[in-house]
Amino acid sequence: MALLLLNIVAIPLLVTVHWYLWRRLVKDVSREGGRWRRTGTVLVWLLSGTAVGTLIAGPAGAPFGILRVIAWPGYLWLAMLVYLTFALLAGELVRPLLLRWLDRRAAGSPGRSGEEALPDRSGEEAPAVEDLDGDTLTRMASRGSGPEGEPAGEVLAPAGPGPGGEALTRGRKGCVRRGQPAAPAAELGASGHDGPGGEAPGKAGGGGPSRRLFVARTLAIGATAVATTTVATGAVSLLNGPTTRRVTVTLPKLPRSAHGYRIAVVSDVHVGPVLGRGHTRRIVEAINATQPDLVTIVGDVVDGTVEDLAPAVEPLTRLRSRQGTYFVTGNHEYFGDARSWIDHFRGIGIHPLENERREMPGFDLAGVNDLGGEPIGEGPDFEAALGDRDPSRASVLMAHQPVQIHDAVNHGVGLQLSGHTHGGQLWPGTYLARLDNPTVAGLDRYGDTQLYVTRGAGSFGPPIRVGAESDITVVTLASPLA
Repeated sequence: MALLLLNIVAIPLLVTVHWYLWRRLVKDVSREGGRWRRTGTVLVWLLSGTAVGTLIAGPAGAPFGILRVIAWPGYLWLAMLVYLTFALLAGELVRPLLLRWLDRRAAGSPGRSGEEALPDRSGEEAPAVEDLDGDTLTRMASRGSGPEGEPAGEVLAPAGPGPGGEALTRGRKGCVRRGQPAAPAAELGASGHDGPGGEAPGKAGGGGPSRRLFVARTLAIGATAVATTTVATGAVSLLNGPTTRRVTVTLPKLPRSAHGYRIAVVSDVHVGPVLGRGHTRRIVEAINATQPDLVTIVGDVVDGTVEDLAPAVEPLTRLRSRQGTYFVTGNHEYFGDARSWIDHFRGIGIHPLENERREMPGFDLAGVNDLGGEPIGEGPDFEAALGDRDPSRASVLMAHQPVQIHDAVNHGVGLQLSGHTHGGQLWPGTYLARLDNPTVAGLDRYGDTQLYVTRGAGSFGPPIRVGAESDITVVTLASPLA
């Protein structure tokens, strides 16, 4: 319910962002009534509806079949929305600079108002009107040109009317002729070429319509290209399967006999409407390729029910290690029926550790429930998992969230294995994840306790990774006595 309410609160923000995208990607780059104006408007608001539907369908309890249909396009569009918005906002900084540069370039070019630059022939003597016969004046008026077929020039200032109040015009060669009655000075200022109240054709304020349209289209195309490339690259990165990381951790109490013990760590698989059986299979293949001594799954395996997702997690039955596979719950297990999943994993050969521990060769392996179980009375119990153990033995704790490290320190744990953060999953989430996690990814130390956080093998929401590639990790334990 809390997730549903959060998503509903986010809807006004989504609508606002879509309006901004419509303005920059549709309105600013098209002419009113044009094909793209109509098509783009419909497309933007259809995508807006898809995004809203994707956010509320799952928490509202929509059937799994519907979720599978809308999840891929909906979540991919949400990712596109993020990076389109960032790219367009960056473009707002560039837009005035481009317009100013184009204005200056146009100002320095001849004929910037759409008129041909005319050579200066002021030194030539212009024939007076009185020197032209009637036939010549008639031909010039009918052609709208000066002598020798040249275009008629500008209307002279009203201070120089010819006989009868007619305005005099000057051709390119300085020829003076009669024209229409002279316009008042105020008229020239309002609608003429160079008056104080008017503008030259094609020279509208703010850079001119053509220049503004050019800049708007350039920035829109650039932003779309950046966002599309980012999302496509992130999706390919995730769907190619997790990378394998290797880290060595020295445990002071580890005996020489356990030196080199290898633990495969995987978290945040997030099998659900978006990531299915093929995703699980790729993760299993990556883990088996490392030939570990032990496999640890530190939570958030599923986003759904056993009924819907049992076939998708079936490849987990093919995990291979010398001493088995162990599992602790993550917060996402408690979004549904965690107890059903615990029983299901136990039935397919995966050993849940519910605030308990097992003795391994040379160290104790303990596991605690996730904090998400507290509302239903199934939260973490460190005392039950670690309270009566032999303190002379090395210990490894499985706990989904890195924030549980403080309890681990208080109970003398040597190494805690966690996930939950996804490493931020989508930049700039790589920075935001630090707000409520002591460690976002990698190996860290808190007092005498070390914490390793995997970035996770899957994704929640958009099936992409940007700046935080998915991984599994092989942690090799080292003894100081070796």
